[in-house]
Amino acid sequence: MTEHLLHPRIIENKDWATILFVLSFIIIALTKSTNENRFADFINLIFSDKYSKVYRDASHLKSGFTLSLFTVQAISFSFLIQLTLNIFGLASKSDYILYIQIFTFVTFFILSKYLIEKIIATAFNIEEFVEQFNLQKVTYRTYIGLLILPFNIILFYQEGISTIIPQTIIAIILIANALTYLMSIKNYQNLIFSKLFYFILYLCTLEIAPYFFMYYLYTKGSA
Repeated sequence: MTEHLLHPRIIENKDWATILFVLSFIIIALTKSTNENRFADFINLIFSDKYSKVYRDASHLKSGFTLSLFTVQAISFSFLIQLTLNIFGLASKSDYILYIQIFTFVTFFILSKYLIEKIIATAFNIEEFVEQFNLQKVTYRTYIGLLILPFNIILFYQEGISTIIPQTIIAIILIANALTYLMSIKNYQNLIFSKLFYFILYLCTLEIAPYFFMYYLYTKGSA
């Protein structure tokens, strides 16, 4: 008599990710429909600096356009982090609890960093520069977040992805961020040089130290 063993089939639940991807495109579509001209200038950001020149006022940092695309940015970067961990065998890409944790951390990190920057900018009397500098950083970071969203979808639903792909994406993001900083420094060089000492303190305190400590904690935890 042949004995049959039944093994439970484990099916990963990916519905939550699909909902988030669809939600991201809905937010993008609504933002585009309510701000057609601004969105068109934003999409052409890589080819033209018109958007940066027209929407350089600090008040745009808290506009509905910026906040809605910030949501998409946070969703996109959170997916990239989780997918990278999955490809390196450190996490499951279908673990929605982990995604919530990553999304919460990314959002909290960005917002807390912004609030601390506001406090330090007030103390250093460089509010105008920091507001404009933040707006430019947010603009380019949001643009990068939108660009990697389709890659996140491919990485999520495709199996057997090489580790080279997320490494390449992360390298491109780091290079793009470095170029963004250089462009910002060039655009505000007169203001920077007039407050050079405070800018160096700001740069070391909020643009270098947080990432250094994150890297230190990560390497210490994995040791």
